[in-house]
Amino acid sequence: MLETPFCSLVEIEYPIVQAPIGSATCPELAAAVSNAGGLGHLAMTWRDREETQRVIRETRDRTDRPFAVNLVLDDATTTVETAAHLETILAEDVDVVTFSFGDATPYVGRVHDAGAIACQTVGTSEAAREAVDGGVDVVVTQGIEAGGHVQNEVGTMALVPRVADAVGREVPVVAAGGIADGRGIAAALTLGADAAWLGTRFVATSEAAVHETYRRRLAESDEADTCYTTLFDKGWPGMPHRVLRNETIDRWEDAGQPPAGERPAESEVVATTGEGEPIERYDEALATPDVVGDVEEMALYAGQSVGLTDGVEPADSLLERLVSETRVALADRSG
Repeated sequence: MLETPFCSLVEIEYPIVQAPIGSATCPELAAAVSNAGGLGHLAMTWRDREETQRVIRETRDRTDRPFAVNLVLDDATTTVETAAHLETILAEDVDVVTFSFGDATPYVGRVHDAGAIACQTVGTSEAAREAVDGGVDVVVTQGIEAGGHVQNEVGTMALVPRVADAVGREVPVVAAGGIADGRGIAAALTLGADAAWLGTRFVATSEAAVHETYRRRLAESDEADTCYTTLFDKGWPGMPHRVLRNETIDRWEDAGQPPAGERPAESEVVATTGEGEPIERYDEALATPDVVGDVEEMALYAGQSVGLTDGVEPADSLLERLVSETRVALADRSG
């Protein structure tokens, strides 16, 4: 059995959460994960209210099981004012709302009033205690190994037990960062987490809304091929992130790592979106399927777990395999 307090609270079968991997999230992916017994996730920060409503409804059409919706609280990157965006989300009767890169306290009451569960991503044990004091139901610990935008500089193995000790057994803890297989999930559970939050591994699924070049790079890369940086800052200034190394990074390093405004080919357009919007070098845009251009020069978000991501498979098959691997890993440990 893999049921944990988090599973009971959220009413899912397995302690596995598909991370809110930005524009890679879509109804197909979230529903597939939830239908397979995990917790699917939709990232909403970069969607307007109309699209937010549409994707939630489409996901609900595909699954009658719980799924989560994420909002980033950093005003530097939000498309819609958070209170208004949350109003749209809660009107759609969502099950779980996750908040990251900010303090969820001002919004927890509204989430609870709507009958939903509130989660907050934290990077320290102190932040975890403050989140619990603010009323959140679940804390998510994000280690520096994570892909995408990262809000702390502590490793997952050091962070999870500290947070678990800080909040006690009354509040479930979800571990994120560097987890991509059942061994990692089992390790997170052993460290005191009640679930694992996987991002990079779910990017490499057939349902994820990402460009095939991005998927290929994930499959080809290993644990030493990522870079923790603030380089791709157009759209979210100053926020650290972890990406796959590429020529954009190499050229910048060869130039002596100059500051913004002095970087090589600063204003060069490397690709365009499906709507024809330019994507400049150092843009934080994610490589979605409709992007045309030199995708390999873009920010290709990936965690250090990328070395365990060696192929693309359907999300339901991936979840089934993760569950099996976790059970084996836990059995081996107990044996």
